[in-house]
Order: sequence, then C-alpha cells, then structure tokens
Amino acid sequence: MTVPLIDPFQRAISYLRVSVTDRCDFRCVYCMSENMTFLPKKELLTLEELDRMCSTFVGLGVEKLRITGGEPLVRREIMTFFNAMSRHLESGALKELTLTTNGSQLERFADDLYAAGVRRINVSLDTLDEQKFADITRWGRLPQVLRGIDAAQKAGMRVKINAVALKDFNEAELFTITEWCAERDMDLTWIEVMPMGDIGNEDRLDQYWRLSDLRRTLGEHYTLTDLPERTGGPARYVRLEETGQKIGFITPLTHNFCESCNRVRLTCTGELFMCLGQEDMADLRAPLRNYPADTAPLEDAIREAISRKPKGHDFDYSRQTVDGRVTRHMSHTGG
Repeated sequence: MTVPLIDPFQRAISYLRVSVTDRCDFRCVYCMSENMTFLPKKELLTLEELDRMCSTFVGLGVEKLRITGGEPLVRREIMTFFNAMSRHLESGALKELTLTTNGSQLERFADDLYAAGVRRINVSLDTLDEQKFADITRWGRLPQVLRGIDAAQKAGMRVKINAVALKDFNEAELFTITEWCAERDMDLTWIEVMPMGDIGNEDRLDQYWRLSDLRRTLGEHYTLTDLPERTGGPARYVRLEETGQKIGFITPLTHNFCESCNRVRLTCTGELFMCLGQEDMADLRAPLRNYPADTAPLEDAIREAISRKPKGHDFDYSRQTVDGRVTRHMSHTGG
C-alpha cells in the first residue's frame, strides 16, 4: 500500500484544491486588480496534465478534490477534466469531487457537473443587491448567478454560499442573506478578507469586518449552537436553532485555524502551495513534464513538498497593519 502523505506535524494530507485557470469573468475588488495580466496559455497545465497530476495525488491518499480558479467553469473544455476525475469516484479512491464557483456559468454546466459526480458546490456571493454586486465584482451579473444557483439546486447539487465579510459593504445584509439562504435550504459561510495580492486602491483594513463581531450580531437575533463537525476545511460551524441552517466562520485573522490543516493547493501552472498564507511552494510542473512516462519523480517531488508544509500562516491585522501579506492574488493560488 502506498504510504500516505504526512506533514511534519503529523497531519495527513487528504484534501487537494486545484486551480484550473487564473482567469475569471468577474474582477472582485478583494481578489483581483481591475486590469489583470493573465498567464500565457503555455504556462498552464493542460487538461491531460491536470488529470495526471490529480490522479497522482489520489494515488497518494488524497480523498477530496476541490476545483477552483479564477473561475473554473470559464476554462475551455473543463468538463473533459471533470469527467476524467469521475473515474476516481467510481473506484472509491476519491470520496468527493467538488468546486468553488462564482456561479456565472452554472446555468450552462449544472447538469453536466452532476452527471460527473459533483454533489456539492460552493458559490461565492457577497451581496443580494444588484448594484452592490456590480460594484464588488466590477462586471456584475447578479441575475445570471441566481439562475445558476437555481440550476444547480434543480440538478440535485447541494449549494453552500460563501460570503466575504466586508465592513460597510454587506454588514447591513447579514440577516437578509441569512434568511435568503434559510428559505432555499442552503448553508452559509462567512470569510474574513485576507491580505493577498496587490488590489490597487482597496485598503484591507478598511474592508476588514471581524467575524467575532458578525457572530455576536447574529446571536442577538438567533440562538446559536456550536457544532463539533469539521468538513476538511477551516470553517467552524454553528446551527441557527430558529432556522435549522448551518453557518460557518472562516477566521484566519481573528482565530488561526491551522492546527488541523489537511490540505494543499495546486495552481494552474503546477505550483504546489503547502499553505495559503506562505510564499513557499514546490514546482511540480517540471517533474510532470520531464518524466511523462514515469510518475515516481512526481511522487517524490510531492512528498518532498509535504515535508516542508508549515504549521500555519502569519496573517495578522491585530496591530492595525496588514502583517503576513502575500504578494500573489487569490485567483493565482485558487479561491
């Protein structure tokens, strides 16, 4: 049996997040600059290379695969890749194939994704106000996203909404978004804005809405019960007793969630980041392309990378400065 991937802190790595493209059809202000320069096509892993890369990780014990971007569904012929990955679901080696999306292309792809074995998706949605949505995404098309969510639920997929908590932007919508998700039987996760990439005139501290404050406000209107469950990600969950829905909090700044981290992130160029909040990475594209008929060099490179996985990140706003900033955009690493 293949020895599983164990990092220096005895955490088994069973979760791989894969960015299949750095491109996106939105330009969210906390994620990208307005005029992005995207990678040349030759630097990206082909769909066949992504298949081989992910299959190697599955062979080393990865059981959960989340496809991200950019916006993964804008990658040309992306369903070829999803369909290829479905064989690992059928074999039982892969327990879950899922994706994080902005929802813009879901109306087109929902049925095909379900057919490929995708049963659960995360949709990034920070506001239900059409003008504010246009402002935050710069290119907004809220009705298109809402139709995509409808299509995903109709296809049979479980939808979870991810909302970035942004001070003076969606604070007033806390209960509106919560109630909208409850009515549609969707769980909701709030995420603190992270110091990643050069986003021009946007100020991280001005955007920062502490989730402990958000939770306290939520608790003034609902009865919150802490849940012990973990989903392989960084969220901590509560149940709203009045609605029965689950609310998650991803708090890399007010609460470091790294102690149980079981995941690594692969970029669309084959860089493996062992931690979202650190610059250290491993180049897996070289062994992938240099040894097309032999997976051993790629496996060795993966194991060496995991041996360097740090205990955690250094994100910190507590001193009213943006400490622990990383230079790459979130769209490069994978959302």
